[in-house]
Amino acid sequence: MTDIVLAIVMLAALALLAGAFLLWRRTGEARNPLLMVLLAVIAVINVLIWTLPSTGGEAPIEQIKAAGQG
Repeated sequence: MTDIVLAIVMLAALALLAGAFLLWRRTGEARNPLLMVLLAVIAVINVLIWTLPSTGGEAPIEQIKAAGQG
């Protein structure tokens, strides 16, 4: 289940980046597209936090799966 959530977050980040580019090209506005890019970066960083292994060699998402909660 957590894999599905992380995949949806990554798809949303890609959609935010595409939408920010289109909004910037269409309106020339900078503030809202930059906020969309910032949100996409935060989403990707959040996914990386959950999936990259720590110094112990195990990712937090694997610890959740091992505990039977994900």
